[in-house]
Formats: sequence, structure tokens, C-alpha cells
Amino acid sequence: MSYQVLARKFRPGTFAGLIGQDHVVRALTHALDHDRLHHAYLFTGTRGVGKTTIARVFAKSLNCEKGVSSTPCGECSICQEVAENRFIDLIEVDAASRTRVDDTRELLDNAQYLPTRGRYKVYLIDEVHMLSASSFNALLKTLEEPPEHVKFLLATTDPKKVPVTVLSRCLQFQLKNISAERTAAYLADVLREEQIPFDEGALGVIGKAARGSMRDALSIVDQAIGFGQGELRLDSVVDMLGLVGRDEVGTLIDALASGEAGTVLAVVAELADRSVDFDTLLAELLSALHDMAVVHALGGNAPPPFGAETVQLLYQIGLMGYRDLQIAPDPKSGVEMTLLRMLTFAPDESGRAIPRMTSKADSTSVASTDSGVSSKASSSSRNIVAELVRQPQRAKEKNRWDELVETLDIAGVARMIAEHSALVELGEEQVRLVLDRAHDTLLSDHQIRAIERALTQALGRVIHLEIEPGEVEEETPAQRRDRIAAERQRDAQDMLESDTTVQTLLSEFDGRLDDVRPVGGPTRSEGANP
Repeated sequence: MSYQVLARKFRPGTFAGLIGQDHVVRALTHALDHDRLHHAYLFTGTRGVGKTTIARVFAKSLNCEKGVSSTPCGECSICQEVAENRFIDLIEVDAASRTRVDDTRELLDNAQYLPTRGRYKVYLIDEVHMLSASSFNALLKTLEEPPEHVKFLLATTDPKKVPVTVLSRCLQFQLKNISAERTAAYLADVLREEQIPFDEGALGVIGKAARGSMRDALSIVDQAIGFGQGELRLDSVVDMLGLVGRDEVGTLIDALASGEAGTVLAVVAELADRSVDFDTLLAELLSALHDMAVVHALGGNAPPPFGAETVQLLYQIGLMGYRDLQIAPDPKSGVEMTLLRMLTFAPDESGRAIPRMTSKADSTSVASTDSGVSSKASSSSRNIVAELVRQPQRAKEKNRWDELVETLDIAGVARMIAEHSALVELGEEQVRLVLDRAHDTLLSDHQIRAIERALTQALGRVIHLEIEPGEVEEETPAQRRDRIAAERQRDAQDMLESDTTVQTLLSEFDGRLDDVRPVGGPTRSEGANP
């Protein structure tokens, strides 16, 4: 027996087998079981969501030899013929190839005759919006006064092109796009039945790539099985579809957070060498920025690498770049210009947009004019690690890991991981950290290598870094920073509330302290004069 593609093999034969269209199934089931049948139905939705499948199941339910019901037997001759596309009273028409009015008239002239075998003569017109205006006029007459034995099932991906006069004579059902999660769950059942090994992550990627279409998802699975030589693996699916992985987007975000044009362009060049689809790259970056905006709005365990204002600005720049990508000289240069625009315009702490892009030449200039500062920072890092090695307990009490983190040349997610970690072991060649479990979703090999390179550069020797999520007993640099900020806020509040001049002004002008912001300087716990 010849191989049957998955999209045809697993095409539902009953309403119970449909995925993600419960609202349509519920209405049609009630109509069939309670004899409340309309003469014309219009099914709308994107490709591959089940429009023609629902229509065929509906035709089977109308003509099953065991009676009209929402549960056709699937065993009688009529059910078998409908399933095999050879039932004589189910007339399927592809409107895209039969747009002429003569074709429509010829089709409808036969509608007056009784069905040959079934109870109803069912006209299934796919992509009905492709009919010409004259064809719609010819169809309209039959829709206004249909014979009792005729049912019209119309399907379209673009209902806006269907005349209002036709829409008003049909019961319209809008089919939903199937979510990536439901698609992945269904694909898992299919692959288990087919006894094909698969990665859960690969199914998630396929579910997202299908964009709501179950037929597309099954077609991608067929292609991926061949590409993976009988298996469905994440790496193979990503390579086959030319998608951008999570690590690539994370690398790009890290490069943007660094603010260095050379780093960003180097990442883009590397992705270009791997033949990454730049449309997809920019779309995935926008998706990541959207996720950051949601975290800022609703809160979350892991703070994003950019502030709320920066995320909004970057998203808007990326959206404009995505829109203009089609008219750019080439996709790579279009993405590069979009990213350089993101670097050039970024809000400072006061919210004003300022250029902040730095290039390799700028970095060289700064290094040549202020090489003493760089040397001093490196020397400071080595002094810190030397004290940590000699007196680890005393060093922990003095929180020297916080000082070492400040000297590291890292940004974005990598810095966040370092700041939310506590030191477990620091030796001449080995560094071990424990990362707060609240932030372990950010951890990846890419981030570990970035921190490891920064430690190696700061300490002047090769460092092997290990980071494990766990319970953090020591105060992390991030926690220390938050504590100091809270203390400064509290000290500023107390100082103003106890200041006689401020209190006199508030009393005379009937004022109140609305918002107190500390300007800077150490807290009393850090040695400030009381």
C-alpha cells in the first residue's frame, strides 16, 4: 500500500475528532440532533483549520443510512463514499478554478433534481470568494429559494470578498486558529501512534511555525521526519525551517544591552553566515521585547535587561524596521539598520532619547586616553580575588563578590545572572556560583560562557565557571543593591521629615511630602555622618 501523508491519514471523520473548533461543533451538533437545519452555511477561517473537513462531516451526518444525526456511523456505504470522495450527491466545487458564470449556472441547473442516493444533495463550494460578480448573482437566486433537498456549504479564507447579499442568506461560522500548544499536543498523539521518536521542543517549534493551521503542522511534520531520517528532533526542525533559536535571540539582546555597534554587527554577520531568515529574526526579537513589556506591566520573577521605557522604544523601532524590511536593499542591511537605530536612540535615566552608540573606534579612543582607569580596574579585580582566596570567610562578610561583579565586562542577561548569584567557591581556576531559583529560567550555556569570559578577562587567567540554581543563603549583589537603595530612600525620607526648615515650609503653605528621591551618597550603614 502506498504511503499516505499525515494530513490525509489523520483527517477527522467525525465532529469528535476536530481540534480547536468546539464552538462550531456545538452549534452544528445541536442543529443535526434537533432537526434545526439551515439551507446554507458559510465556514470562514485561515487555511488548514478544518473548513472543508467540517463540511464533509456535515454532509456525512446529513446522509448517513442510519439517520440524520451528529454522529454518523462511518460504516455504511454512504459514509464510506463520502470519506473516499466518491459520494455522488456531494458536489465539491473549487471556485478558484470555476469562476465563470456559465460554470455556476450549469452547476445550479442540476440543483432542482432530487438526490441520487442520499437524503440531501450537498454543494460544497470551496474558496467561494473567488467567484465572479455574475456567478454570485446566479448563486443568489438559488440561495433565496432553495429546494428542500439541497444544502449549500460554502468555505472561504476571505469573507470580506463575499457579497453582503450572500452573507445574509447563510449561517456564518468563524473557525479559530489552533493554538501552538494544542497543535503540539495533537502532534504528539499522532507521532506516538505512528511510533516515531520525537523531541517535545520540536513540536513546540512546529506548532508555532504552523501559525494556527493543523494541516500545515502535519505537512511540516512529514517533511521533518524525512529531513531527520525517521526521527523528529529539535535541531533538525530548526535547521530545516531556517528558524532562529532562543540562544540566537538572547545573544542579540545581550549585544543590544552592551550598547556596542561592533558587537551587534558581529552577531548579525554570524547569523548571516548560518543563513538565518532575517524576517524571522526580527519577528523573534519583537516577540522577546513584547514579553519584556508584559513583565514590566504585570511583574515577574526575572527583571528584563531593559527598562520599561527602553523596551517600548525598541519595540517601536523594531516594528518600523520590520515593516520596511520588504523595501530594504537586502534583508541583512535592513536588520542592521534597525539594530543600529535601536543603539543610537535609547532613553537615559530621565527618559530623554539620547544617542549612545559606541563603536570599536570609540572604544579604542577611550582606551588610549584613559588606559590608566582600565588598568586600575583589572588590578582591582585581581586584588579582590586574591583576598577572596586568602580569607574566604572574611571576604564573604565584606561582600567582595559584589565588588568583583561590578568590575566584570558583561551586560544584559549575563549581568543579571551574576547579580542574582552568590559565591560558593572562588579559586585560582575554579569559580562556583549558586543562582537564585527565581531567575533560573534565564540560565543557559551561552550566559555561563559570557560570564566565564568576563572573569577570565578581569582576573588575567583562564577561569572555569559553574552555576547551579538553588537556595541562596548569602546576600546577592542584586539584593544588596536593592537593600542599599531602600536604606537611602528611608534615610532621605527621615531627613526631610525631621528637618525644621522643611517642616516650617510645609506648615506655612499647607503642603505635604509627596515623593522623596535620594540624590546619592552612602547610607548611614555605609558610613555616612548621621
